[in-house]
Amino acid sequence: MFLRRRRACLLAMAMLAALPVQAQEMVEVIKRVKPAVVAIGTFQQTRSPSADFRGTGFAVGDGLSVITNAHVLPAALNTEQKEMLGIITGEGAAPVFRTATVAAVDKEHDLAHLRISGTPLPVLKLQDSDKVEEGQMLGFTGFPLGMLLGMRHVTHRAMLSAHTPLAMPASTASRLDAKMIAQIQRSSLMVFQLDATAYPGNSGSPLFDPATGGVVGIINMVYVKGVKENAVSNPSGIAYAIPGNYISRLLQGK
Repeated sequence: MFLRRRRACLLAMAMLAALPVQAQEMVEVIKRVKPAVVAIGTFQQTRSPSADFRGTGFAVGDGLSVITNAHVLPAALNTEQKEMLGIITGEGAAPVFRTATVAAVDKEHDLAHLRISGTPLPVLKLQDSDKVEEGQMLGFTGFPLGMLLGMRHVTHRAMLSAHTPLAMPASTASRLDAKMIAQIQRSSLMVFQLDATAYPGNSGSPLFDPATGGVVGIINMVYVKGVKENAVSNPSGIAYAIPGNYISRLLQGK
């Protein structure tokens, strides 16, 4: 009995001692992650406001590639009024807009690869998403309220609650809609379910490992939630992410 209690006490002490180390790891990782995370939007000089925030993205590779969700991109640009697609960098009240072009789109996994020119951005490295386990602590950084916060990066911690299929089987045929049927027919895509609340502005946010800063997924709050939670109109305390290995395939042209 005494030995069991002693082991339990030692285990508890070890866990408590590890907490400050984990917290410090997160502090340092956030410092590295934030410069690589950008806003995605459009710019039109004659519009008020001239910049239209649409979601979040992050730089990878050579610093001139930016990854975001495909649904974040506008369906079309108003070329007559010289509307431009681009990224918004910086923090606070003086953001900088940089034009971007669409290099590739993966509609099935709701991913888009943008290219920018000029000075390369700090980048995030991709990490094997197949090795992420349920119960693992993760983080994501983005712009949940867009311009309302004056372009301030916001980071959340989240536990991976489950690997779950994107298209949930309906109990009756009457509960199936066209979007769900199309997704079931396309693939059996597995996504990450997280115990955190994310908002539409978080779409495109990198989901990262707090120990390394490596990206293991990309937050998706419109494409996924529209299928998984058709009946939920308010934040439910659940977020979803597309596994990061699909990003690697997009960059490789697969």
